Amino acid sequence: MVKHRHKGPMAKTRSKARKRVREKGIPNVNKFIQEFKTGQRVHITVDSSVHNGRPHRRFWGKTGVIKGKQGDCYYVEVSDIEAKKKVLVHPVHLTAQK
Repeated sequence: MVKHRHKGPMAKTRSKARKRVREKGIPNVNKFIQEFKTGQRVHITVDSSVHNGRPHRRFWGKTGVIKGKQGDCYYVEVSDIEAKKKVLVHPVHLTAQK
């Protein structure tokens, strides 16, 4: 019998963090070095094989605006229900909106 429920940052992501068979492994180097400009709109598409700079599961699949940079990561402003939140995300987990 389980005594308490675990509530870690990766809880309830069994299907969310899964990759398809042909997408498994480390992503291309170009994903690591891609650049974004302030004000650019991006999609948060988390790559589960890269653990650093991964946002909370609440923001997976959301679209936001680049607000700044800190080190290699970018600040992305995302609307969460009624509030605007700034999320620090590594560029591997971002895709530019077309």
